[in-house]
Amino acid sequence: MARQLNLLSGQVIATPLHTEMQQSYLEYAMSVIVGRALPDVRDGLKPVHRRILYAMHELGLTPDRPYRKCARVVGDVLGKYHPHGDQSVYDALVRLVQEFSSRYPLLAGHGNFGSVDNDPPAAMRYTETRLASIGNEGLLTQVGEATVDFISNFDNSQQEPTVLPAQLPFLLLNGSSGIAVGMATNVPPHNLGEVVDGLIALIDNSDLSDERLRSIIPAPDFPTGGEIVSTDGIAEAYTQGRGSIVMRGVAKIEQVPTAQRRRTKTAIVVTELPFQVNKASWIEKTASLVNAGRLEGISDIRDESDRDGIRVVIELKREASPQVVLHHLYQQTDLMSKFGAIFLALVDSQPRQLTLKQILQEFLNFREQTLIRQYTHELEAALRRGHIVEGLLNALANLDAVIEILRNAPDGGTAKISLESDLQMSEAQADAILAMPMRRLTGLERQKLQEEFEELSEQIRQLRRLIDDRSELMKSLKKELRSLKRQYGDPRRTRIIVQDPKAQPEQSSSRIRSGKPKSKGSQTTAILQPVAPAEEETFLEFTHRGYVRRLSAKTGDSKSRSKADKSEIIVEDSDDFNVGSYLTNTGQNLAIITRTGKAYPLNVGDIPTTSNRSRGTPLITLLPSSVTKDPPMSLQELILAHFIVAQHSDKTDLILVTQQGKIKRLSLTELMDLTNRGITIIKLKDQDELGYASLTRPGEQMILATSGGRVLRLPVNDEQLPPMGRTAQGSQVTRLRKQERLVSCLTVPPKASLLLVSELGFAKRISLDRVRSTTRGAIGTQLFQFKGQKDALAGMVSVNSHQEAYLITSESRIVRFAVDEVKLQNEEATGNRLFKLNTGETIIGVRDPLLLHHP
Repeated sequence: MARQLNLLSGQVIATPLHTEMQQSYLEYAMSVIVGRALPDVRDGLKPVHRRILYAMHELGLTPDRPYRKCARVVGDVLGKYHPHGDQSVYDALVRLVQEFSSRYPLLAGHGNFGSVDNDPPAAMRYTETRLASIGNEGLLTQVGEATVDFISNFDNSQQEPTVLPAQLPFLLLNGSSGIAVGMATNVPPHNLGEVVDGLIALIDNSDLSDERLRSIIPAPDFPTGGEIVSTDGIAEAYTQGRGSIVMRGVAKIEQVPTAQRRRTKTAIVVTELPFQVNKASWIEKTASLVNAGRLEGISDIRDESDRDGIRVVIELKREASPQVVLHHLYQQTDLMSKFGAIFLALVDSQPRQLTLKQILQEFLNFREQTLIRQYTHELEAALRRGHIVEGLLNALANLDAVIEILRNAPDGGTAKISLESDLQMSEAQADAILAMPMRRLTGLERQKLQEEFEELSEQIRQLRRLIDDRSELMKSLKKELRSLKRQYGDPRRTRIIVQDPKAQPEQSSSRIRSGKPKSKGSQTTAILQPVAPAEEETFLEFTHRGYVRRLSAKTGDSKSRSKADKSEIIVEDSDDFNVGSYLTNTGQNLAIITRTGKAYPLNVGDIPTTSNRSRGTPLITLLPSSVTKDPPMSLQELILAHFIVAQHSDKTDLILVTQQGKIKRLSLTELMDLTNRGITIIKLKDQDELGYASLTRPGEQMILATSGGRVLRLPVNDEQLPPMGRTAQGSQVTRLRKQERLVSCLTVPPKASLLLVSELGFAKRISLDRVRSTTRGAIGTQLFQFKGQKDALAGMVSVNSHQEAYLITSESRIVRFAVDEVKLQNEEATGNRLFKLNTGETIIGVRDPLLLHHP
C-alpha cells in the first residue's frame, strides 16, 4: 500500500495558487511552442518531423535502398527520440509522403498514403517508406556533430540533432501549419526555383527591396495547382508576416456527351482545387446547395477523377448561363477560398512573426554558420592528416637514420623519443612512423604519399580561403544553390491571375493569355485579357531540321500549288527541306509532342511571321523554358510531332510507340486543354524515349517496321490497341531481337502502299495487301530481303503514285525522288538501288511527301 504524504511534517511548500498556475501554464505553453507545434526557421521542421527524418537516416533508408515498413520507422522514432503516441508519429510521417500536402515531399512512400478526398492511409504495418532524394540530400547528407549541435534524448541514451543542416529553406518550400498556445503558424509552400533565385539575389544585395524580392518570388506555389486571384494579400504576407491569399480552382466550360451520346450538354469541368480543399466534401456541399435550391442551373454532378488527376463534371441545365453558375460556385463553395498566411517560426527557440525577406536572411545566416563549421572541421582533419603525411615523407627522406634508430632502440618508447629528438618530429608523427608497414618503403608508396601531401595542401589552401574570405564562401553557397535548383527545380503549378475587381460574371469568359516566364523553372504568369486579338488566316511550314515559318495565307496557297520537277532523282547538298504545312488561323493551338513523353501547347499567333526566303524560327525556342531543361537528347531531336488538335474530330486517336517497343492508344480529347507546363502522355521507363507519334482515325491500320525488315500490321481497335490513360506505359507491341530497333510506325488506310528503303540505298514498294494482319506481340512479316549482312531497314513511309519522297543520308545529303521511280514488288524482292552512295555513306531516314493540311 502506498505511503500517505505527511502534511504536518514540513514537506509542504506554501505557494500562492495564482503563482503556481501562472508558472505551470507558462512552462506548458513553452513546451508546446518549442517542442511540438512550431517549426524552426532554419530547417523548417517541427521536432517530430526532424526526429522521423533523423531516425530514417540512422536506419540507412536512403533513396537507393529498398523501402522499409512504416511500423519499423515509427517504432524507432518512439523508442529513441519521440515518446508520444504512435498514431501521431505515423500521421506526421504520412504528411511527409503525400504529394498533395507537401510541395516537395521529403519521404517516398509505397502503398496507400491517403488521397485528396481525405481517405485515410493504410495502417503502418502495410505501408512502406524511405527518404526522398531531396529530403536526403537537402537535409541529411551533412548531418553530424561537425555541422550542428546535438543533445541527449529523453532518457539520455541517444544523441539527436537540435536542427538538421538544411541546404534549402524548407519552411518556404513545403510550408508549415500548427496551432500552439496563444499563437499559430500557417506558411504556404513556394516554388524551389523562385526561392533559390530570391536567395541568390539576397546574397548579391543584402539591401534588396521588398518589391524586387516580390518580382522574383511573386506568390506561393501550392502542390494542388489552382489559381491565385488577388495579389494584395500576398504583399501583406510577404512584408508584414500575415495576410490572406485568395485561391480558386481551375474550371473550364466544355461540351460533354450525354448518357445516350446522341447530343452534348454544357458543363463546367473542374480540374484543380484550391490547396487543402477536400474534394469529396466540396462535391457533397455543392450537391446539398443544389438540392436546397440555393445553387441553381445545375442538373448533375459527377466525379470522373482518376490517378491522372482531378476531373469533376458539373452538367448545366439548358437555360443556365455557365459564367453565372461558375460565379456562384466561387461565391458559395470552397472552389474559391482563402489561405490565411502567418509566417511564424522559431528563431533562437523564440516564436517570431517574420517577413519573407527575414525568413530568407535567417536561413542564409544559418547556412553560412553551418558551412563554416563544416569547412573548419574538414580543415582540422586535413591539417591532422597533412601533419602525419609530412612526418612520413620526412622519415622516408631520412630512411637510414630512421632504420638506425629502430635497430638500436631497446623498445618502442625509446625509439619514439629518439625520433622526436633526432628528426624533430611530433609525437603524432613518431607514432605514425612506428606504425608504418614495410610496404610504405617502396617507391610507389612514396609517390602516393607525395601525391596525397600535395592534394592535402591544395585542400587546406581552398578551405582556408573559404573560411577567411566571406565572398568566396558566398560564391560556394550560390554554386550549391544553383546545383540544387537544376536537380530539383520544376515549373510553377499555381497560376497568378490579375483580375479586374469590377468584372461581372458575364465578363468572366475572357480568355487567359500567357506571357513570358519570369524565371527558369517557373510557369508562365497568366494575365486576364478582356479583349482577344482578331484571328486571321495564316500558313505554317515545318522543316526537317525543326524550323517553322508563318506566312500569309495567299503566299502559302501559291506555294502549295506549285509543282516540283519529278522527272528525275535529285541529290541536294542542303540539309533541310519542308516536311509539313498547315493552312489555319492565328487563334488555333498546336500540340507539340516531345520524345520525353510530354505534350505542350503553342498558339499559332505566337509564331513570328517570316518572309518566303527566311529559314524560319527554331520551333524549340517557342516552347516554355522547362521543355529544354536537361533534355536527354539534342534539342533538334527533342520535338517528335506537331498537329492542330482542333482540326481533328473527337474520334481521332494518337498512337504512341517508344524505342523499346511499348505502344499505347490515347484519345485526342486528352490534349484539348494543354497548359504551358505540359502534360505527360506516356510514362517512360529508364533509358527509353518516345520514338513515334501518329494520328489515327476509325478503320485505319497501324504498320510498324523494324531494322531487321520485319513489318507488323495491326487493326486500330479496342481489342488490339485499347485506349489508355495519359500516364500509362503501354503494352509491348513486339519483341525486338538482338541489335534490332524500330525504324517506323505509320497509320494508313486499308488500301495503301508502303515504301521501304534500306541503309545501303535499296528501295522497293509493296502493297499493303501483301502484309498479313497480326496481333499485338507477334513477330510480323519479313518484307525486305537484304543483299548483305551489313544492310538493315532504314525507314518506311506510306506513299501514293505521283508523289515525292525524301531520303536523308549520313553525310547530310538529301535525295528527292518521285515515288513512281520505285517499282511495286513482293516480299521476297531485295529492291532496286536508287542512286550511288559514297564510301561509308548510308541512308539514315525516309520522310513523307510534303502535305498541306486544311482546317
